Amino acid sequence: MAIIRSFRELIAYQKARTAAKEVFKLTKRFPAEERYSLTDQIRRSSRAVGSMIAEAWARRRYEAAFVNKLNEAQGEATESQSWLDSALDCEYITAAEHARHDALFQEAGAILQGMIDRSETFCPPPTPKPVRPPR
Repeated sequence: MAIIRSFRELIAYQKARTAAKEVFKLTKRFPAEERYSLTDQIRRSSRAVGSMIAEAWARRRYEAAFVNKLNEAQGEATESQSWLDSALDCEYITAAEHARHDALFQEAGAILQGMIDRSETFCPPPTPKPVRPPR
């Protein structure tokens, strides 16, 4: 297994970035009156998935902080799915578009769960503090 040196190498981050890009393209068609509500909300939540994965990577020195950020990323992915449901209900997207985009976030969430379940493999072991000789 290769050593991951950057959050950009994480499959979860790559999937989240693709999903956010797809949501941006999809929402370009939404009506103008949705600009500050549904469009803004789904764009924010979809982009937050990747940014929280990046933040989790930066915090992996502390396993609990790493897991917490991954949980937040999962929450944003689920929120994006909810906004997709609203877009479908309002008939801004087709059922096929909904299914395709929903699957992107479902996959990202599953990968994140795998990372959470194996968090110790992503977090370096704590470095022991040097012992000072007594004076």
